[in-house]
Amino acid sequence: MLTTALHTLRARWPAFIGSFIALALGATLLTVTGLALASSLDAPKRAPERFAAAPVVVRGQDTLRVHTPSGERTKELARPRPVPDALTTRLRDLGPVVEDRSFPVRVHGSRGPGNRGPGNRAPGDLIGHPWSTAAFAPYRIDAGRAPRAADEVVVTGGWAAPGDRVRTARGTLRVVGTVPRLGFEDAVFFTDARAARLSPVSVQLAVDAEVSAVREAVRDAVRDSVRGSAGVRVLAGDDRRYADADPDRDREALTALNALFGTAGGVSAFVSVFVVASTFAFAVAQRRREFGLLRTAGATPGQLRRMVLGEALAVGVLASATGCLLGAYAAPRLAAQVVEEGLAPAWFTIGEHTWPYHMAFWTGLAVALCGATAAAWRAGRTSPVEALREASADTGTMTRGRWVCGAGLLLTALVTLLVALAGDPGDLLHRKTYVSRPMLLIAAAALLAPVVVRPSARLLTWLPARLPGATGLLARENTAAGVRRTAAVAAPVLVTVALAGSLLGAVATLDEAKAAEVRERTAAAFVVTAPSGTGFDAATVDRLRAVPGAEVSPTSSTAVYALEDGVALIRSDARAVAGPGALTATTRLPLAAGTVSDLDDRSIIVNEEWAEHTVGRSVRIWLGDGTRKTLRIAAVMHTGTGDNGVYVTAANAAGAPVDRVDVALADGADADAVAAGLRGAVTPVGGRVASGDEWAAAASPGARGTTRAGLFLVLGIALLYTGISVVNTMLTATSDRARELAVLRLTGATDRQVLRLLAVESLTVTAVGALLGLLVAGLNLAGMAAALHLLTAPVTPVVPWTAVTTTAAICAALTTAAALTSATLLLRRRAVARE
Repeated sequence: MLTTALHTLRARWPAFIGSFIALALGATLLTVTGLALASSLDAPKRAPERFAAAPVVVRGQDTLRVHTPSGERTKELARPRPVPDALTTRLRDLGPVVEDRSFPVRVHGSRGPGNRGPGNRAPGDLIGHPWSTAAFAPYRIDAGRAPRAADEVVVTGGWAAPGDRVRTARGTLRVVGTVPRLGFEDAVFFTDARAARLSPVSVQLAVDAEVSAVREAVRDAVRDSVRGSAGVRVLAGDDRRYADADPDRDREALTALNALFGTAGGVSAFVSVFVVASTFAFAVAQRRREFGLLRTAGATPGQLRRMVLGEALAVGVLASATGCLLGAYAAPRLAAQVVEEGLAPAWFTIGEHTWPYHMAFWTGLAVALCGATAAAWRAGRTSPVEALREASADTGTMTRGRWVCGAGLLLTALVTLLVALAGDPGDLLHRKTYVSRPMLLIAAAALLAPVVVRPSARLLTWLPARLPGATGLLARENTAAGVRRTAAVAAPVLVTVALAGSLLGAVATLDEAKAAEVRERTAAAFVVTAPSGTGFDAATVDRLRAVPGAEVSPTSSTAVYALEDGVALIRSDARAVAGPGALTATTRLPLAAGTVSDLDDRSIIVNEEWAEHTVGRSVRIWLGDGTRKTLRIAAVMHTGTGDNGVYVTAANAAGAPVDRVDVALADGADADAVAAGLRGAVTPVGGRVASGDEWAAAASPGARGTTRAGLFLVLGIALLYTGISVVNTMLTATSDRARELAVLRLTGATDRQVLRLLAVESLTVTAVGALLGLLVAGLNLAGMAAALHLLTAPVTPVVPWTAVTTTAAICAALTTAAALTSATLLLRRRAVARE
């Protein structure tokens, strides 16, 4: 039968072109994603940047280490500790010691390094350092001299020249020198004394001494119980990269990139199996007369099955090999694109790997065989007489296996949803869940589509069928009668519309819920924020308190850590407040139990996500600087979308600067006057004053760049597969209707009327698929809405109508164009009925 399969492929190649393209595209995507994943796993460690020329860097404790029965657990501290003064004194005996400091500097006006060209950062984003640290990068002066006075600075790059005066949040500065830009930061160097005033705390030192001697000094300090010396790190060689800002940024970028490519590969495999299975099933259905004749001639069911599987094998081998070749060509170009878009580090390239090609080839072959298995079984399971009789009527579209699989997937989707809602509704808000969970419901709906195709088609064509003329009536009857053809075209439309509605709708719904939470929590008339990465000093806070009519609530950003179940070290973002009274006046906390007024230096406000969340109970935690404490639970907040965080008092956030001040208006206070007073107090230090509504809108989280890129990549893949499936099915189906169209012409129908009928049928079929896709998307969004309701979060399901409408319109255009193209070619023949 293999010879027969090869002859069939040669004679009927148009019927298999859709499967070939789908498999080739799937193998291409799997090759590209596999090469990208392999290259990211072999990523080199990032070399030191700011301290590439420093002999040794000593960094204060920046990691919390907790011993558990399952091993040591670590988390990065929110507030790294400075190197103890006693240890610094010992290190000075070994050699010169330079204290490092880093702080943001914002340039006012249109000047700044961000004006160098497209793709750079916003104008004015600078990082300040002491001049003594410039030698460790190393930076070398190429124009001017080093700073000597408090208002003198040296800058990187060519955006300013010696002699220029620059207005910044740190005052007006005079540029006295420039150094070449090294690519990892836009720096401005102050004198050491001025930098110490601007950033009093130093968490790391550069030491010009032997590494062994420095390590011995640190060990001696720990042995002598020098306070704060435990956890101090000595960084040498490649480890000096941990002294750079955000040393794990490459790893985080690659993790996000892996998630992006992994999702794309998974969706590609899912949709390609679906398209191939649908294409083979429709091809087998269209060849019922051929199979009936083969059975009559003596072919056994097993021989027919082997023939169909042989066709799938041949298509799979050719398509998978083609996909591997295309993937090898496309992968380097994709890598360059993701680097240009900022989704991957600048050094990211595709390496030399072979296993992705094996994975793509054998997966493509397996997809082809799996997709054809059901069709092969159907081809060989009927008797010769039944096969010939079935060729005259479109019946038996729902086989027992299809009923079992469709109903099983539907039941699984509903049961797992109910289990998640009853056990852990928060899991439904995670990206990996709302991306993968819709697949079950989509697959179930696609398998069960023939059951609802006929009633859906009749519903959608109820009005057109009653309009004058026969077009609407014929379109209704043809669509309802050709269930297999209608389902084969509607199913890929269903998949694409359901993915667009489910994925984009889930992200939009979650973003809207988060934004609503921020708005509901904000009761302040004004919110004053410090420049990014810095905070307000005590004098600035005092000036804000002195503004007439303003009731201020200064808060700091920090974190706390708790050990859950004795094995999991969990970090929770927290706000440190001055006192419960001011907090109550400016913030509406979503409390489930307790009261804000009970918050003091010995207590904490947690949320329902915590393992222990009973008011009055005590919890053992670690503060943002690693200090261990036991605090009483004063109140418990609802879980919400997971951003409600934790609240402690300022005494439990030592060293955390005030970075936000919420302001309420006193009775009778004039809002404009208060706003003017607040701006006067913070403008000299670069602070920003916004109304409560403005701040809430700006603070509302949105989908990250990689998340949005991943979703649109997934939808692009689905839309491409849908186009392949729809065009292939419509071309095949319309070609097989030659006799039907010829009869219409013999009864007096003009070519224009026939084409109009096919166009209406195509639009009807697309509308059926879009309607079912919207139903699936609605069920998925209903599950997310139920989860938000159980978490006491604002519930406003968002249907992405623009994306859904655009997707449906593209599918309608493809379906109609394919049908009309095929019909136009047929209508060129003589209008005679042919056997």
